[in-house]
Parts: sequence; C-alpha cells; structure tokens
Amino acid sequence: MAKRDYYEVLGVDKSASAEEIKKAYRKAAVKYHPDKNPGDKEAEEKFKEAAEAYDVLSDQQKRARYDQFGHAGMDGSAGGYGGFSGGGFSMEDIFRNFGDIFGGHFGGGFGGFGGGGSRGGRTVNRGSDLRVKVKLSLKEISEGCTKKIKITKQIACDQCGGTGAKDSNSYSTCPNCNGAGYTIEMVNSFFGRAQTQRTCPTCGGEGKVITSPCSKCHGEGVVRGEEVVEIRIPGGVAEGMQLSVSGKGNAARHGGINGDLLVVIEEEKNPELVRDGSDLLHNLKIPVTTAILGGEVEVPTIDSKARIKIAAGTQAGKVLRLKGKGLPELNGYGRGDILVIVDIVIPTKLTSEEKKLLEKLAGQPNFKKVDGAKGEQNIFDRMRNFFG
Repeated sequence: MAKRDYYEVLGVDKSASAEEIKKAYRKAAVKYHPDKNPGDKEAEEKFKEAAEAYDVLSDQQKRARYDQFGHAGMDGSAGGYGGFSGGGFSMEDIFRNFGDIFGGHFGGGFGGFGGGGSRGGRTVNRGSDLRVKVKLSLKEISEGCTKKIKITKQIACDQCGGTGAKDSNSYSTCPNCNGAGYTIEMVNSFFGRAQTQRTCPTCGGEGKVITSPCSKCHGEGVVRGEEVVEIRIPGGVAEGMQLSVSGKGNAARHGGINGDLLVVIEEEKNPELVRDGSDLLHNLKIPVTTAILGGEVEVPTIDSKARIKIAAGTQAGKVLRLKGKGLPELNGYGRGDILVIVDIVIPTKLTSEEKKLLEKLAGQPNFKKVDGAKGEQNIFDRMRNFFG
C-alpha cells in the first residue's frame, strides 16, 4: 500500500509553520493514542503514521528533502542521505519523543502498552553523531571516489574494553530499579491517571552500577582518540548532500552503540566548467573571424580537452552540445552533457590597416544590415561605430 503524503497525514498545508505542524501532531497523537483506542489496530497504525510524518516535517533538513523527492528521498531511492527509514519506527521510539511534544508528561508509554525497544529491558547507550565536510573536485564527483579522513572523537577505552569498570566483578545491581533499568510511575494524563515507565535515573537504564571504575576512563568507558575512516562516495553527488556512515561516530558510554558519521559534500569550484544538475556549462570565447569563417577550437572536459568544429556564420549565444560528457545521474542511469555557449569576442583596439579592412568589408553585400530586422546593425557596423 502506497504511503500517504505526510502533510495529508497531519492535515496541514505544505506552507505550514513548525508550530502548526507540532499542534497538528499533538491533536493526532491524542486522537489515535493506544490507551484511548485499546485493541484498535487501525488507530495504532494511524498513531505511528502521524509520528512518522512529524519526525520528518519537524526536522528542517528532512522536510526539505521530502519536499524535493517525496517518500523516495526518505527511503534511499533518491540518494537516501539522512532520511527517515519508515518501517523501523517503533512505539518505544514514539514515546521517547513525547517529552518534547507534551511537556514531559508522557516520557515512556501509557498503561503498560508494550512497543519493543528498551521497554521491559535495559537501555542501551548510543554515542552521538559526528559531522564532517568533504571537498570534492569535479573529477571526483564524476567518477566517485574513496576518501580517508582522520577524525578526533570519543573511542572505546582500551583498558576496560569500553565497559567503564575495573573488571567483571566491579558491578552491583542498581538499588533504585533492582536491575530492571526503569521505574514505574503514575502520572496525570489526558486520559486520567496512567502508568508510565521511565528510565532509571540512578543507573541510566543499565540495571547495574559500577562499584570500581576503570582508572583510565574513570568509569565512562570512552576516551578521546583518533580514527581513520574510509568513506566511499558515489558519483554524481552534489553540494550540500549528506551521506551517513553507520557506527563511525562517537563511541557510547559503557559499551553501547556507536553514533554515525555524517559526511556533508562540498564542491570545489572549477575555473572553466559550471555545474547545472548533471550538465556542465562552458562559456566559449571565439574571435569574430572564427565566428564568420568557422574553424576548430579546443574546449575543456572534466578530465581533459576536446576539439569541436565551429560552423561558418556561428552566432553569439549558440549552444553546442557534447553529449554524455557531463556528470552521472546519482543512483541512476546516463550522464549529463557539456553545453558550450558561444561568446564572440570583439577586439577593443584596431590598427589603421585593420580599420581599413573593416571599412571595406562593411560595404560588401553580405555584411549589410540583416533583412527583416529593421534598424539592427551587423557586427561590423557595431565595430565601426565603436571605433568611431
């Protein structure tokens, strides 16, 4: 079944502000919440659908990508850089974000509703993401490339293996949650008194506490260090695109899951070629004589030069196409073209002999005013007037 448009799911226009989107989500979350609709699978799906829509539309980067590519931009079929993955959004993930939406009242779920993740078990720490910029030449963008980057970040402590403890006997069961990793509380909600689960503040959801910390990382399980990361960049990427390298961000405390490395693409400016999507533009300057008589000229390509023919009588602004010499389509087929835009250069200084030749040519029939263009001067008339 095709996914519904995220704006339609929340009932807002594409021009809706962040506050309007947040209010629309609050309304949908209350309407379809599992505690208000016990056993109603349709309501549960709509509850998840609204959360997924809010996850994308409340994030400026994700929203911009969704507006450009639709659902394809979220699932990876249009590049898939940092988008929402859709199917992996659990009920626990939704409840984890409720503090921001409902002012902290619904931090861990309602009424014993189970949604997977850490509910009923211990929390797994996750390291934070890192963001780096990578500058690419036109050739690297054309062919794709592999970059090696040295990154300073949090890495697992080599003395304790990332656990933060001196040894395997340096733990005790958390006295606050008795090893569960969470506590159960009663809160006032929209639906009356409800039972909610919260991460244990004493052990951070791990269910145990360290009694003898590691002397090197002082119980954190991570230290500052460096790592060389190899990044494979596909051909056709563009300025501002973001690639995600899983597990190459900061290490997590106490042996949890590493964060991701987010790679932002920057393009080096090329002095001769300007990018326009997958096409490349080149402004070709040719002398008047070549425009009139024709000839062969050299133009730049991504990695070399190419010789092209200029037909006799070529006009300024004419576009010549080098098919398939542009950039590859990202995650697609085919390549763009190089578009050569002809620019005729008129000399700013003439010798007396050149002026005489110009005057002589200006009087010839083929250099008279163009038929059907009343008042329009030919190039030699313009040159003669320019030089007086």
